[in-house]
Amino acid sequence: MVAGSGMYALAVEGVDAAIAAGAGYADARVVIRQQERVAAQNGEVESLVHATDAGVSVRALVGSSWGFAATSELTEPDAARAGADATATARASARVGGPGLRLEDVPVVEDSYTTPHREAPFTVPLDEKVRVVTEATRTMAAVEGVAIATAQIMLWDTEKWFVSSQGHRIHQRILEAGAGMDATAVDAHETQRRSYPQAFGHVETGGYEVVRGLDLVAHAQRVGEEAVQLLTAPPCPSGEMDLILESSQLALQIHESVGHAIELDRILGWEAAFAGTSFLDLERLGSLQYGSELMNITADATIPGALGTFAYDDEGTPAQRVPIVEEGVWVGALTGRDTAHLAGLPPGGMVRADGFNRIPMVRMTNVGILPGDSSLDEIIADTRHGVLMETNRSWSIDDKRLNFQFGCEVGWEIVDGTRRRMVKNPTYTGITPTFWSSLDRLAGEDEWQAWGVPNCGKGQPMQVGHTGHPATPARFRGVRIGVNGGEGRG
Repeated sequence: MVAGSGMYALAVEGVDAAIAAGAGYADARVVIRQQERVAAQNGEVESLVHATDAGVSVRALVGSSWGFAATSELTEPDAARAGADATATARASARVGGPGLRLEDVPVVEDSYTTPHREAPFTVPLDEKVRVVTEATRTMAAVEGVAIATAQIMLWDTEKWFVSSQGHRIHQRILEAGAGMDATAVDAHETQRRSYPQAFGHVETGGYEVVRGLDLVAHAQRVGEEAVQLLTAPPCPSGEMDLILESSQLALQIHESVGHAIELDRILGWEAAFAGTSFLDLERLGSLQYGSELMNITADATIPGALGTFAYDDEGTPAQRVPIVEEGVWVGALTGRDTAHLAGLPPGGMVRADGFNRIPMVRMTNVGILPGDSSLDEIIADTRHGVLMETNRSWSIDDKRLNFQFGCEVGWEIVDGTRRRMVKNPTYTGITPTFWSSLDRLAGEDEWQAWGVPNCGKGQPMQVGHTGHPATPARFRGVRIGVNGGEGRG
């Protein structure tokens, strides 16, 4: 493998070749990414995967168009060839016409960053990881009624060297770690599932200490028992009533109805093929009422430990905290250097790529809601009739990010300020601004958690992004719950 200084040389070679071929601007990334997944089912190892991919890519700008090329061959001639190919692609695309793209200015820096961590993920013995997932699944599977118990540990170690024709020289090493598990209970009529700590597993930036902190084994018995209890639980009630969301479900609500909607490439119509565009219109930036006064959303790539945290994005823009919604009013968007210039906004450091062979695009960082001054216990005590819903089970949202329906794994009926019976198959539906306008209680900083979503899809060919979503338990008034209709048919 080429040494660190050699990685910069490869990137420089690609940039120089792109500029020599006629690009007005070019940047290059050398990326080496290791991934590991250790999974078990019912006490037995299901899969052990350790993969490494490496390569260099070049992005070139000619007039109105970008070109992109990548190679897995880490040699200077191949890097130069990628640079020339990127410019040729950009030149061909520019024949379609249109105004030239300009990039908003960002600081030109030479810098290096490594994710703070205590325990490098791949230094932990494999048998330790295997023990965690097999013991957790064995404990869940031992609960009578549980048919399938699965658990996994997910680890990433990504090194990136970034060079631009403007003079950037940035090295980053991003470490990510997480885990998750679920139990599926079955009877003669249905199946039910409970997951921990959320439906997709939970990932943070950091080392193996993240996995240790989740402590799958300690939660396995409860998860199995709750899956079985759901089989005989009554269905979620239906009607308009108060909805309380625990923080991981609110995190996904933010992801789907806010995070994707505020991506500026969607708003501009650049990204429409995968999951649609956005209901937002730049003419209403600064005036659109997105939600209630309690709704304060930021995109903050500087939160320690959150999954969307780094020092620089993949076009060299520094990580930063950007206001998105302030007291319910839409004030900001997720931008790149090119989209920011078109919209007259500052670049927010929100452009990332899934590996070396994908073009960088606008992605969420840590898009989350700021905490309030209440608590989950206080919110429940203040609720006359409603449902507390936990852990996502399903989601559906239209291609404008406007009309949505979510299902959760478990609900708890709230009556006269008391958490009463467990209910199964809880669902709710809404229209984005109307739903967020009904927000009237938020738990405080003690219950605020930056949830990690490691499976956000966008683009064609599809890129899988890692995003963070700080959230806290919240209440929404008069929400349509049990969208399938009548009482007892949740």
